Amino acid sequence: MSKEKKSFFERLTGTVRASEIDSQPEEKHHKKVVPRGDNADVTSWMENESDVDGELTVDVYQTPEMIVVKSMIAGVRPEDLDVSITRDLVTIRGKREEERIANEEDYFARELYWGSFSRTIALPEEIDVEESEAIEKHGLLILKLPKLDKKKQSRLKVKTI
Repeated sequence: MSKEKKSFFERLTGTVRASEIDSQPEEKHHKKVVPRGDNADVTSWMENESDVDGELTVDVYQTPEMIVVKSMIAGVRPEDLDVSITRDLVTIRGKREEERIANEEDYFARELYWGSFSRTIALPEEIDVEESEAIEKHGLLILKLPKLDKKKQSRLKVKTI
């Protein structure tokens, strides 16, 4: 069995990497939707991973001036989101709180991911931390990270003391 951390998508959908198929017993490859009232011997896909953060999926691309990171964070309140950046690293952490409306035994399927998530991204170039910005629009988090211009030169005026 692989010790690699499952991606947010893999945990969300219950998919298994192809490299894990030969190393796992057959019964672990399939997730069942439990009919109402019959949850006796079926385990939840999150049961053994409740203390592990889900891995957030991201798109990262660059323009000539900046690096852009996008991620779907629908259902996360801004106060439950933490974005920390350095010149070459971005970490996004958050928590999606479940609103319990139905009893556990009344669910036919439970596939949505609830709980904490995180993602750390090593950036391909250094960025200007002070000029960076984070925007949320319709559940999409957009980080705009201006690149540092290492070729930019400026002249220092020499002062006499």
